[in-house]
Amino acid sequence: MPRLDHYLRNQAFVVLLLFSSIASAAIVEHVLHVKDVMVKPLCKEQMIPTVNGSLPGPTINVREGDTLVVHVINNSTYNVTIHWHGVFQLKSVWMDGANMITQCPIQPSNNFTYQFDITRQEGTLLWHAHVVNLRATLHGALVIRPRSGRPYPFPKPYKEVPISFHVRLLELRPAPVSDAYLINGLAGDSYPCSQNRMFNLKVVQGKTYLLRIINAALNTHLFFKVANHNVTVVAVDAVYTTPYLTDVMILTPGQTVDALLTADQPIGMYYMATIPYFSAIGVPVSPDTKPTRGLIVYEGATSSLPAKPLMPAANDIATAHRFSSNITSLVGGPHWTPVPCHVDEKMFITMGLGLDPCPSGTKCIGPLDQRLAGSLNNRTFMIPERISMQEAYFYNITGVYTGDFPDQPPVKFDYTKFEQRTNSDFKMMFPERKTSVKTVRFNSTVEIVLQNTGIVTRESHPMHLHGFNFYVLGYGFGNYDPIRDARKLNLFNPQMHNTVGVPPGGWVVLRFIANNPGVWLFHCHMDAHLPLGIMMAFIVQNGPTRETSLPSPPSNLPQCTRDPTIYDSLTTNVDLSYKK
Repeated sequence: MPRLDHYLRNQAFVVLLLFSSIASAAIVEHVLHVKDVMVKPLCKEQMIPTVNGSLPGPTINVREGDTLVVHVINNSTYNVTIHWHGVFQLKSVWMDGANMITQCPIQPSNNFTYQFDITRQEGTLLWHAHVVNLRATLHGALVIRPRSGRPYPFPKPYKEVPISFHVRLLELRPAPVSDAYLINGLAGDSYPCSQNRMFNLKVVQGKTYLLRIINAALNTHLFFKVANHNVTVVAVDAVYTTPYLTDVMILTPGQTVDALLTADQPIGMYYMATIPYFSAIGVPVSPDTKPTRGLIVYEGATSSLPAKPLMPAANDIATAHRFSSNITSLVGGPHWTPVPCHVDEKMFITMGLGLDPCPSGTKCIGPLDQRLAGSLNNRTFMIPERISMQEAYFYNITGVYTGDFPDQPPVKFDYTKFEQRTNSDFKMMFPERKTSVKTVRFNSTVEIVLQNTGIVTRESHPMHLHGFNFYVLGYGFGNYDPIRDARKLNLFNPQMHNTVGVPPGGWVVLRFIANNPGVWLFHCHMDAHLPLGIMMAFIVQNGPTRETSLPSPPSNLPQCTRDPTIYDSLTTNVDLSYKK
């Protein structure tokens, strides 16, 4: 009888928790107006696309368990999608916002509503356009707090402050050209016409602030420091970390860091600063590289000379690697899960820049007078133009992609010290142009060794996986050794990410559970490398039930008008339960 009584009390507690969770969930609704506006971040006015007329765009605040509904109204002159960077999109893959992967773009004078649940995630993420170059100005913070009544796994801060790093553009098309970095839309006193336009964070001595830091820059890793202050990192990519004390951090494009800053210094003013990290080995750093600065201003400060941080060198690979490799997960913390030990799929993927033949009669300015190309396993990804890959998969439309993305590169070579000596080496310089995917079973565990190459140059590439977090089991330099390096992998408390910087001339090992059916993009998050083709896609097959199967597309999903007749033959009579 005591056992039964204990069981009933436990069951009642579970039901109470479930009811509390349901009751605390909310529907959060936003409207994002995309429109071209005139701005003047430095000396000259320029017309740029913005969301709700601001740069960065509005911060969206939700709690874990909420349903987010966002109406995107496109009054700009550009095709647009909005990607919810880092959101799992469980059972809502059509809402991922990857242009020509999960949807066709929202065309000018059109609109689309994104609706999805925020599940098993807390921390800082971002939303941004997923059409080439547009995320330079179309982006904002997505802040996910714990459910009502549930605390952070760290002391409650006095105040929370979103801090976004991004670029000031001179031109958007055909290729983005920028001349400054901005902190929350302001260039600071390092640039002309901006001496009095600097982001200021006013603090009270003794209080602790949660900085929600986002690197929304298009193509640049960024170092960040605050003069005379340490910070404690408590989350990366909306995953809680073991508290990590540091005076400097590195963020790749698309990464986020949550860090506690305690105002524990004498009353005064202190610069916060960010500076580009140029990881390309052998490429000289411009002497004109300058920091972008904001201010920490203590209440009661009278000094007019802020303290300056000592910034790392712009090519300080060791400092960047030290920060990234020292971040570990908060074992037992909210939403923590142990590393899966069994691996179903193993992949070894080479990545980096190669060459594309220069068209006859054209002068090209790349190495060997060719054009640059990017590749994964010697495949340059071609983005579809007629219809999205997700629709092609759902409706069984052929000719859009192939299912033969390789698990290994076509040939083995000295990946980080490439020299062309044979015809095979020459072939590796010119990757095959193809839209290819890797298909994996539902709930399978996938392990990927990402090996950076030096075919053109060795530089860090921030790889981003849509729809999933992955465990980062280890980093290293040189060629990955499957025996020696495998012994060093962290299977106890590796940090989970959605975006990771692969070290220049090095490697990283990832592992994720493919528990979300659909088409998911995996790509370098340097925007300049999207058209170069450093990307591929995973197709996760359906599970055994409708709950674990790909849902039907929303009725108002944007259509591509380049070939509108393709939709005439589509049928919604698709039995998803057995779509494998």
